[in-house]
Amino acid sequence: MSLKDVLSPFKVWERAARKPWTVKNPIDERKGSANYRGFHKNDLEKCIGCGTCEDICQNLAIDLVPVENVETNMGDSGLRPMIDYGRCCWCALCVDVCPTGSLNMSNEYNWIEEEAEGFRFIPGADKKSWDDSDKGYHQSDDIQLIDPARIVMEELEAEERKSTFVEMVKGYSKEKALLEAERCLECGICVARCPAHMDIPEYIKAIREDDIELAVKILYETNPFSASCGRICTHSCEEVCALAHNGEPIAIRWLKRYIMDQVTPDQIKEIITNNIQVNNKKIAIIGAGPGGLSAAYYLRLLGYEISVYESKTKGGGMLRYGIPEYRLPYDQLDKDIDYIASLGVQINYGKEIGKDLSFDELYGNFDAIYFSIGLEKPTSLRCVGEDLDSVVAGVDFLRDITDGKRPDIGNDVVVIGGGNVAMDVARTSIRLGANVTVLYRRRIEDMPADLEEITEAQEENVIFNPQSLQTKIEKAKSGRLLLQWNNMKMVEDPEGDRPKPIPIEGDLESKEFDTIFSAIGQKADLSFISEKYEEKMKFKWGKAVTNQFGQTDIPKVFAGGDVKNWTADAVSAIADGHSAAKGIDEFLQKR
Repeated sequence: MSLKDVLSPFKVWERAARKPWTVKNPIDERKGSANYRGFHKNDLEKCIGCGTCEDICQNLAIDLVPVENVETNMGDSGLRPMIDYGRCCWCALCVDVCPTGSLNMSNEYNWIEEEAEGFRFIPGADKKSWDDSDKGYHQSDDIQLIDPARIVMEELEAEERKSTFVEMVKGYSKEKALLEAERCLECGICVARCPAHMDIPEYIKAIREDDIELAVKILYETNPFSASCGRICTHSCEEVCALAHNGEPIAIRWLKRYIMDQVTPDQIKEIITNNIQVNNKKIAIIGAGPGGLSAAYYLRLLGYEISVYESKTKGGGMLRYGIPEYRLPYDQLDKDIDYIASLGVQINYGKEIGKDLSFDELYGNFDAIYFSIGLEKPTSLRCVGEDLDSVVAGVDFLRDITDGKRPDIGNDVVVIGGGNVAMDVARTSIRLGANVTVLYRRRIEDMPADLEEITEAQEENVIFNPQSLQTKIEKAKSGRLLLQWNNMKMVEDPEGDRPKPIPIEGDLESKEFDTIFSAIGQKADLSFISEKYEEKMKFKWGKAVTNQFGQTDIPKVFAGGDVKNWTADAVSAIADGHSAAKGIDEFLQKR
């Protein structure tokens, strides 16, 4: 044993004589560091209640709960995180993953309560002393757990695509689809926003797991037109995507397209197996568009005998006759239609109700009727000269293009309108070699057309002439059409609505064009409904008035799609068809 070992115990007494080091007032004198992970804070206005924090918490320390004065809407669940500090380990994963950046942590770590329940609280709602402190742990701007940028979709360059009707969007490869699917938080905020309430998180999860068969089954639960919607859906679901708050939303539409691009019509039949039990009740459907055929699909699965009546020679409605093939190739539309027909749905093409067959006959021969017709009757331009030759309705022009015609529209054309029809007419005219101007009475940012359509039109050299209202059309000496318009100014609405366009007195311009396209809106042609039935149904502003299932005041007559709703998009028509199928089934089961 060494001398050091002998003396070591006596060294302890040396410490006993020293003055102890203590902190008399740790709350005031021992602050957490500026980046300390202390108690949580939450900005309730930025938070959307997506539940990502709840999902990532490994200790089950976070629960989403309702909060007073926080309302549910399409982009907000109305719930907010409640933290249980009996479970929390202050790892801050909830802060790192928060897609809106609303959740962070203060540098406070002292909190005294007599009751254990007090340590369960809702940051932001239960006011605390640290709420106004800027110190503490925040999400890093430089390091993101989830890539804020979506995987880029390849498409034809503007110079290449504007001379062809070949599909411009190329679609995701498997590698890119998997990368984009990995970005999904599975929060489900998008489901409520989707008119068809598709189970978006689940089919994206199926992509991540490379289970295409499961993904197809999930799609068909709520949308039998997924091949088409994967290309032209208005994708309002992406507007509320949690990732859009601090980055780019998940490419939900393109992922749906990816799924359907992996399967052929025959493979769909093998994946979606249905044992249909026929119930001997017959239903007539007027219109073979997405709304009518969606109703036909779900009613057929319930065992009903379905007869669809379509005035044109092919199905798809406005998806075929209102959307150019460079946006929606017809073979993809046919993929959706052919599968529905394969279930035993009888589609009678070239049969116009009111002409080839009366509404009265349908009413007498079928147990129920569902009509879902497109808006094909153009709205008037309400200006002198609109009845002149070479003033063409945009929807008629698009229908001709679908039928394979290539009308001579001349070198210079103008499209009056700002919706998707106007954009499709303008971009189709570009592909026919014309110089194209779009005339719209409001600003470009006020246009109802999808932003991507407007952007792509600009890339293809369509000229936009906003805040212009057509006033007169007349024949010019050159034989062309002379269009006159009044320049407009935007005036703030005193009631808080969007600014109104007001003509600037005397500020007129005019220019000659070879063709003038009218695309300011369309309405439904209801002349197929016999007068005695139309009198019993209610219509408001040209739209059928129905209950939540599309049932009109005539119990066995249902309506949906563009003739009923104001959204005028395919996915809403599909949702109406699904809802009407439930309503018709419930109605007939009670009879």
